[in-house]
Amino acid sequence: MIRLEHANITVNNPEATAAWLCDVFGWKIRWQGAGMQTGRTVHVGGEDSYIALFTFDGPNAPPAARYRTQASLNHLAVFTDEDISEVEARVAKAGFEPINHGDYAPGRRFYFLDHDGIEWEVASHQA
Repeated sequence: MIRLEHANITVNNPEATAAWLCDVFGWKIRWQGAGMQTGRTVHVGGEDSYIALFTFDGPNAPPAARYRTQASLNHLAVFTDEDISEVEARVAKAGFEPINHGDYAPGRRFYFLDHDGIEWEVASHQA
């Protein structure tokens, strides 16, 4: 079986993004340091997978139009076994607005945009 090990995304402040990911999702910082050629990186996640948060030295390019730009990030999804309402409360407490609530087979989901404009989906199998 092949599984996704990590995704690398460019953000304005890797440390700030890692902090809310740890607070909201209960993740841990696995590694942090200089980027391979420039900037800095923070790896945050669980034992089996993580998100690499990268920033260049200097200003980042403006975000592309989500959903319309080939090879652009559409959204990232996480799955929870926790009560999804409790996760949603932590998302709101972190300063993000939960949107696009919906039921799907076999559960529920909602989305939110973070400070970098990255769309996150939180899904569960809870009815």
